[in-house]
Amino acid sequence: MKRIELIKELQRYFDLRELVDQPTYNKYGDFAWNFFRTELLETLLVVRRDIVQRPISVNTWSLGGRFKERGLRHNLSAEVQKNTNAGRQYLSGHCVGAAVDFDVKGMTALQARQAIQAKANLLPHPIRLEDGVTWVHLDVYNDGSKGKVVLFRV
Repeated sequence: MKRIELIKELQRYFDLRELVDQPTYNKYGDFAWNFFRTELLETLLVVRRDIVQRPISVNTWSLGGRFKERGLRHNLSAEVQKNTNAGRQYLSGHCVGAAVDFDVKGMTALQARQAIQAKANLLPHPIRLEDGVTWVHLDVYNDGSKGKVVLFRV
């Protein structure tokens, strides 16, 4: 599928404001789709459409919710600034369009991770899932040498 077709298909399930924060959306609008790696977009589509088959919630700021940095994170975002000010390297996939955090409607994070693992054969790319947290962190920082789905802890 061409990237433009992929984005159109993703738009059936996600508003771009769910994937970026408000300052990024306000500045770049629809151009912000370009900040995401294709591997992440393909994977997010398969997870939503084919694996969990339920609504996925990333950022909720546009609906008045509290989540605003669970998708793309720019250099001035609070999480990036916190790590920078503490003198820590911060190479999160969120900063390069390679990661999202989300919740799946009607599923716990553990259930969602288990569903993704159970249908790993459907994934278009190897992924990592953060283990032991109450949300799903998914990124495409996996070279596949240790399996299609790698669980990790921070």
